[in-house]
Amino acid sequence: MGIVKISDSLHNEIRKASTIWTRSINAQAEYWIKIGLLAELNPELNYNQLCKKLLRTQPFTLEALAHE
Repeated sequence: MGIVKISDSLHNEIRKASTIWTRSINAQAEYWIKIGLLAELNPELNYNQLCKKLLRTQPFTLEALAHE
């Protein structure tokens, strides 16, 4: 596990979102990172399609996404 430095304002937004979605702060940040990566790799997909793709790609690895 590594350390990612983010701004205090982004950390506050992650904390708020994690409360709403009942995730830990780390789990919320990881979810946003995964969705963001998927969005960059698949700009033609909407959010719902990205979520379905994320659910189908377990374990989540960049290699698995690149070959899907």
